[in-house]
Amino acid sequence: MANHKSSVKRIRQTETKRAHNRYYAKTTRNAVKKLRMTTDKAVATELLPKVVAMLDKLAKKNIIHDNKAANLKSKLALHVNKL
Repeated sequence: MANHKSSVKRIRQTETKRAHNRYYAKTTRNAVKKLRMTTDKAVATELLPKVVAMLDKLAKKNIIHDNKAANLKSKLALHVNKL
């Protein structure tokens, strides 16, 4: 167990940030999965900008790597264009 006040506070802050990041990462993963499973072009075209924005926010806050976000956006755009 931590002995310093500052380290106890850091543990609390880290746990809060981790829960926050996990929530947004999971929400984005679910949105990506929903877009991949979509077979309707109109629905997919409507969903794509929202999912891209979610990925950009995760990359901006270093929850996921910039290249991972770029790869996911590229694959999703290809999927939507194929429909």
